[in-house]
Amino acid sequence: MALTTDVKAELVSIRNAPPTVRVAEVTAILRFAGGLHSIAGRVAVEAEVDADLLARRVARDLAEIYGVRPEIAQVQSASSPDGARYAVRVIAAGETLARQTGLLDQRRRPVRGLPNRLTTGSIEEVAGLWRGAFLAAGSLSEPGRSAMLEVSCPSSEAAMALVGAAHRLGVAAKAREVRGQPRVVVREGEAIRSLLSQIGAGRTAATWEEMRQRREVRAGVNRLVNFDDANLRRSAQAAVAACARVERALEILAEDVPDHLKLAGELRLAHRDASLDELGHHADPPLTKDAVAGRIRRLLAMADKRAQQQGIPGTESAVPAGLDV
Repeated sequence: MALTTDVKAELVSIRNAPPTVRVAEVTAILRFAGGLHSIAGRVAVEAEVDADLLARRVARDLAEIYGVRPEIAQVQSASSPDGARYAVRVIAAGETLARQTGLLDQRRRPVRGLPNRLTTGSIEEVAGLWRGAFLAAGSLSEPGRSAMLEVSCPSSEAAMALVGAAHRLGVAAKAREVRGQPRVVVREGEAIRSLLSQIGAGRTAATWEEMRQRREVRAGVNRLVNFDDANLRRSAQAAVAACARVERALEILAEDVPDHLKLAGELRLAHRDASLDELGHHADPPLTKDAVAGRIRRLLAMADKRAQQQGIPGTESAVPAGLDV
């Protein structure tokens, strides 16, 4: 819940977005947090959100973009932790607004998905669409086995449209149904980080990634504790230590690392549990076990020499306490 609040607070603070991006965002909010109602024979548009600041932002955007006069009302909801939610309503010009935002088609029929012009728009507009969907109905869990970024959707058509929009952003997302509720889910850690960054939650993305890396380190250490076989334990310790030293080496050398040594280091980090022989097979072109080992040794030696010259900690300083170098 805390991470979800952090993401939404960061997204709501975004200012000065291009007009087309603002249209995509507010349209998504109306689609994922709202709906159409009939009041006294007239079509009314309503969006129910979980924060007063977001409600006021939606009302402001509707007034500035479409020239309507929304009203904001506090409503009670069992789904909100404090029981308070905020409804943004447009009644007088509701039907016109519904047509302009794509909630109604030209025959006054409700649209179940998302307007095609938004899902096929620019990358910035697609990111705005996802930002609005997350603000309306998104959640982010902490890193771990059950980590996910999720958006509850009003219909399966809207879910599939959001999946397509995610793919436009280079993010793998899946639509699923939980207790009759369509949802779009992103589970892979790098995909979650990428999506958060692209929709404007860069600070939260960095925090989430840091938490994920810490958990992976702890998980690796825990696996070591549970190893029964001493040889496996030693091999795992060596892999953790080697990866830690390689990461520190690449950090020390930065842009000065030779390409062939950088490739060997990146192979080690990309395949942390692989043997040197397996690493060689992952290289393009393939390398022998001795070639990979030699390049990694030269990378560490070069970094340690540079660290000594600069008076900074070398690669061994990055090895977690209790592991042999």
